Amino acid sequence: SGPDQVNFPVLSAQGVIAVDLDSAVSLYEKNADLLLFPASTTKIATALVALDYYSPDQVLEIKKIDVEGQKMKLVNGEQISVENLLYGLLMFSANDAAEVLAQNYPGGRKSFIQAMNLEAEQLNLENTHFTDPTGLGSDEHISTARDMLWLTSVAMKNSRFAQIVATKKRIARSKSGKIVHHLSNINELLGNVEGVLGVKTGWTESARENLITYVERDNKKILIVLLGSQDRFGETKELIEWIFSRYSWQNLTP
Repeated sequence: SGPDQVNFPVLSAQGVIAVDLDSAVSLYEKNADLLLFPASTTKIATALVALDYYSPDQVLEIKKIDVEGQKMKLVNGEQISVENLLYGLLMFSANDAAEVLAQNYPGGRKSFIQAMNLEAEQLNLENTHFTDPTGLGSDEHISTARDMLWLTSVAMKNSRFAQIVATKKRIARSKSGKIVHHLSNINELLGNVEGVLGVKTGWTESARENLITYVERDNKKILIVLLGSQDRFGETKELIEWIFSRYSWQNLTP
């Protein structure tokens, strides 16, 4: 049965979509095709390109990285595994991790960004264009709630990706063991809202607050994308509770 229109959630987010993954039925949409800034949700694409190319135990050496914002504080000359960089990238949204993965790619950073855009093209994300691996972004670095939803649904099929985004805390060590990075997941819903198993936060001044959320509850798998919100955690929580209280699933499958 469909949703109760009376208590439709009122969200500040500029672009929203929620989908039942098993049936591909859309449960809620608001400007799902509006061009918006993905901010750090970009790192889902960064992770997919990195997972595709590197092996998790491959060790990369940190060379001078000049990047703003959130960092796991990688040290010049440090040697660290790709797996630890991916934890930093996805759990802690580390911009330095994103840049290291990009600069060590064959052809360097520019080729890595090309690979991100090629991936978007292959997934038919027609409204998505990346200009960097972090999501710090330019005006040309854009996506939509719908595009980010499909990108994330592909990422969640990768068991390594799914495992990382569901992790609350991790100690990432350099190869020597001497340098230690204490990583905590900045997704406030993880461990606090029933069934939330990831996925990714995002914030810049121009993008406002972004959050992509995967929820597994009562054997239902729901993916939610909120872009341009003023309260990403509160609004996503509200949307989750609304979906599970308003929808009954018996009619979705033939």
